[in-house]
Amino acid sequence: MNETVDLSPADEKDAKASVMTGIGSGSEWLARYSSSLMGVFGTPQRVLVRGAGCLVWDADGKEYLDLLGGIAVNALGHANPFVTSVISSQLATLGHVSNFFTSPTQIALAEKLLAITDAPAGSKVFFTNSGTEANEAAFKLARRNTGGSGAKRTKIIALEGAFHGRTMGALALTAKEAYRTPFEPLPAGVVHIPFGDVEALKDAVDETVAAVFLEPIQGEAGVRPLPPGYLRAARELTARVGALLILDEVQTGMGRTGKWLASEDAGIMPDAVTLAKGLGGGFPIGALITYGPETSSLLAAGQHGTTFGGNPVATAAALATLHAIESQHVLANASAVGEHLRSALAVLPGVTEVRGEGLLIGFDLDADVAPAVVQAGLDAGFIVNSPGPRTIRLAPPLVLTTAQADTFLDAFPAILQAAKDAQ
Repeated sequence: MNETVDLSPADEKDAKASVMTGIGSGSEWLARYSSSLMGVFGTPQRVLVRGAGCLVWDADGKEYLDLLGGIAVNALGHANPFVTSVISSQLATLGHVSNFFTSPTQIALAEKLLAITDAPAGSKVFFTNSGTEANEAAFKLARRNTGGSGAKRTKIIALEGAFHGRTMGALALTAKEAYRTPFEPLPAGVVHIPFGDVEALKDAVDETVAAVFLEPIQGEAGVRPLPPGYLRAARELTARVGALLILDEVQTGMGRTGKWLASEDAGIMPDAVTLAKGLGGGFPIGALITYGPETSSLLAAGQHGTTFGGNPVATAAALATLHAIESQHVLANASAVGEHLRSALAVLPGVTEVRGEGLLIGFDLDADVAPAVVQAGLDAGFIVNSPGPRTIRLAPPLVLTTAQADTFLDAFPAILQAAKDAQ
């Protein structure tokens, strides 16, 4: 017997209101937060209740220009009408089926990712729910690589400053001791070598190495691009000894740098790429792409899995996001507005260095006031991030306009001075 629960229009309205927002000031919500949620994120900076495009509003009605984009996630900004409509339609049609089954959106998204990344015949996609899960899958992929010798390899090379996630395998790849130490022993075999040092890479890569994990631009370390030629050297060295080259493009991929992949300009083909963040336009989804039949066959049936990965709603959200990026010329906008921001920031007083590509930007200050700049920025109506004591990171929606960027540039001198005065 099929049973459904019907709500009257009034009941449905009340129920929707109760699960979506509720009423309360920011301070009231934060008090409830501290009594009900784990403190792993510290105290939230604001309670956000609504967004539209590049703008968000908090529980007290204050407006902010979002220059962080959920840490490089909201590629199309907040509440994009097309993505929202696609998600709603898919959820009303088919929400979850598990990976005992597949769906048209899962297959179509896999095909789309293989197409836009110029993957060769025999390449495959594995869907996850996040970037750290994509890197976990890549870690297991590396564990299966024998370099053609049949002998098990356990050594994996990563870089100092690397951030690949906080689950145990991804955490082993992550370099920051403050993240690692409380959870040791971590999965063994990972060696961190100096960032951007080709000679150190040459010394480290030999026939015992299963894989080399690289971020084309290290976001958590302050938006540090690998030096020119490094990715090509890594490709040549890994190919020579049968090691996998795995690129973590969780933060840099899907248009963040004005290209589908930040590694495109290197002119190489890695063995695998991990994606997440901007892929779903705000909806949780990640992916591991394996290039060519040999790498794609390393993980056999039953050797990895996920309950929610690649579900119809997440893959529909990603398809909608990719369609909008293409149809609305978002890659060109990210390149142009990013170049405008970097050029203007470089000549501002108090800014000592500007790095990045597209709309992934890091800039250094002339004093250890970056955390105070974040707070002063919030007071002035701007959301930014400080990955280091002197570094500010910007990763706004890829639809940010030049006019919106200019409001931040005009306000920044006063924000910086307020931060210095507060120290």
